[in-house]
Amino acid sequence: MNIDNIYIQDISALYNNIMNINILRADLFDSLVSGNKWFKLQFYVRDAMAAGKTTLATFGGPYSNHIIATAKYGASMGLNTVGFIRGEKPTTLSPTLTDAIQYGMTLYFVSREDFEQTEKIIAENQDPNWAWIPEGGYGITGAEGAKSMLTIKDTSSYDTIICAVGTGTMMAGLIKAAAPHQKVIGLSILKNNISIDAAIKALLTKEEANKNFEMIHDYHFGGYAKHKPALIDFMNECYKKMELPLDFVYTAKLMYGVRDLATKGKFEPSSKILVIHSGGLQGNRSFKKGTLRF
Repeated sequence: MNIDNIYIQDISALYNNIMNINILRADLFDSLVSGNKWFKLQFYVRDAMAAGKTTLATFGGPYSNHIIATAKYGASMGLNTVGFIRGEKPTTLSPTLTDAIQYGMTLYFVSREDFEQTEKIIAENQDPNWAWIPEGGYGITGAEGAKSMLTIKDTSSYDTIICAVGTGTMMAGLIKAAAPHQKVIGLSILKNNISIDAAIKALLTKEEANKNFEMIHDYHFGGYAKHKPALIDFMNECYKKMELPLDFVYTAKLMYGVRDLATKGKFEPSSKILVIHSGGLQGNRSFKKGTLRF
């Protein structure tokens, strides 16, 4: 894991050079503890170790970027890891879960219904050595970690910062870090996820909640982990033109949405836009070989 791998790439050519659009390549931090995953985890892990905990326990799906990131990062810090996985145990584990096991993570499979009751799961699995991390790193601790994403490189010249939104933790962190002249725009990857606005505001102070930010709900492609052929074609186009790997769950929808918004005149021609590549390509491992160019 090397924070020095992160850089800002000019991707204006993907948008026919109609405006200045760059991308923060946070995906290059690490192949598995990728993008915003480490940033959201860093303070949870710090606090766990300071409290003398020996195990990180968290939640996620069978292709969860958060699960594999927790497994690898935990192992690198000498911590045990436990993952509670959404859904019954399948006959064949996903590549993501197989890798998580290789990094020492112990998996427990939970029905979709029971998975929604995280407080009950925690209550039934009390262990003084365990430090619990919410799914996706959601929480003020995760948002404070994500805040530092805008400090790795000089991002002060950008007036618009755009990211994909799942739990809202990263977006909350970006809002916390944004300068007064910057607007943060989030593109939700879940369908009808209207409650995300409140989830993000819950992580902000009153002053931060008054900053300039906006949530857009038009680029979910049918919902979480849903996609259409046009999105896959776009992913392949991005890699062919810019060697830019995207995942169909988050970043492809983000990049597609930015192009559509730019084409429709959402941004001023003079805008300087920074898109956040939040990393995480685990979802792509559900595709048949040959679907993607990368």
